[in-house]
Amino acid sequence: MSSNAEYRLLKDPNEPQERSQKRRRFRRVVFALVVLLVLLSFYPLDYDGNSSLLSQAESLKQCSLPLPPRAAPPSPHNLWASLTVSETSEIQAWLEAPHRNLNLTRASTSALSDNTIFLIETYYPPKADALAHLDSPASFNPPERYARVTIHHGSALEPTIKDYLVGPLPVDSSTTMKELTDIYHRDIPFNARGFISISELLAVWNSYTPEFRAAIEDLFNATLHGDQGTLAASGSGPFSFDGSFRRIWISWRKDVAGAWLHPLSFWNYFEVSGTDPSQWKVLKIVYGKQLFTSLESFLEAYRNGTLERRRVDGDVSWSTRKRVGSPRDLDHLPGPRSVSFAGLRFRVDRAKQYVSWMGWGMYLGFDRDMGLSLWDIRFKGSRIIYQLAPQEALAHYGGNDPMQSTTAWQDRYFGMGSAVRDMLPGYDCPHEAVYLPATTRTPLGSITVEKAICVFEQDTGKPITRHTGYVDGEFGAVKGYVLVVRSIAAVGK
Repeated sequence: MSSNAEYRLLKDPNEPQERSQKRRRFRRVVFALVVLLVLLSFYPLDYDGNSSLLSQAESLKQCSLPLPPRAAPPSPHNLWASLTVSETSEIQAWLEAPHRNLNLTRASTSALSDNTIFLIETYYPPKADALAHLDSPASFNPPERYARVTIHHGSALEPTIKDYLVGPLPVDSSTTMKELTDIYHRDIPFNARGFISISELLAVWNSYTPEFRAAIEDLFNATLHGDQGTLAASGSGPFSFDGSFRRIWISWRKDVAGAWLHPLSFWNYFEVSGTDPSQWKVLKIVYGKQLFTSLESFLEAYRNGTLERRRVDGDVSWSTRKRVGSPRDLDHLPGPRSVSFAGLRFRVDRAKQYVSWMGWGMYLGFDRDMGLSLWDIRFKGSRIIYQLAPQEALAHYGGNDPMQSTTAWQDRYFGMGSAVRDMLPGYDCPHEAVYLPATTRTPLGSITVEKAICVFEQDTGKPITRHTGYVDGEFGAVKGYVLVVRSIAAVGK
């Protein structure tokens, strides 16, 4: 047997590679330490603890929050602000007190022959009193606040509509009520009343006899039963020119998206005057180009087969708002949007409903009839406009059918303000818009819409001025920025 001296250890083939890797790691560590020392040499350390590397380094900048700075209105009182829900509730309770002798019935359970509150809203103060306070808030108190109240007196021997002035507010022992004649100067004819609730329209529907309903379902291959109904009806306006009567053309359509684009050429003329729905009746019927002067004459033509039937188009898909067809090129990408990286450049006082921008300032008002209004508009402290408000929205129709040829909608009647709904961020207004609430009252109660108004600054993408010149201060352009205060009322269907 050989001795141990004759044995030799085999050399590990990986040994040189491992030694090389260790040397590389060591060099990297040394290099990193050198770089760190060099970097630290640029930041002198304060060993007293009064500062640190983090405090001396520039902090990471971030986009400002999309919240507007608070505005400073000329007066802490918005003289044209809407009544709050609690204020209208207090006024309603005050009016319903038995000793007022108004004999009021809540709208939710009222009949046309009842006395019912139609409207409670702010009554704007006299201009002279408002200006005296606005020009010197410290010297002149704000005008006393009053409410305008409209009551339908359906139980009167001669039914009528009256406006009242109730105040001063808030309600207390000094509050009084008197007729308000500054607007219409006379009572409003009852046939010119506004709609209290859907029950009035249901009373019109009750005038349709079972045979008449069956004929409609047969003619248009439709159903009229509740939520499963496949037809929609709408009325014409105005209902009268002087309030001496109340009549309406009912127009029928398919109950689909874009119903107004699918008329059925079928119209019914109704007498709906007075407070007794049992006296209401169909006066005329027009079907295609056929005129019937009574319901019975129409039904007789339907029974004996002399009624000329019209073909009903079955395709209703083209009127939808849903996308149809293939997508457009690059339409899958989000569109451009504006961002105020350094913060919003306008101010808002949400409680006072006051907005200011670049030297401009204004109070916001909101009412049932026309919605948004602007008050005491100033530029650099000087009043430019006292009141800027729409007065009416008129839609005058035209056509050869009974409804189109007689309709001229005055949307103030239906309530542009009460038709406002919440804005859709990114669609109705830009993403960084600031939203403000608005409160209106319907006969059935108060409604507060949290996103009724939006405010935003917008780059129009075009200059206000553009000039070429050859001396100092003559050449240049001015960017076109605008402030937008927006509210949208979707009226009708």
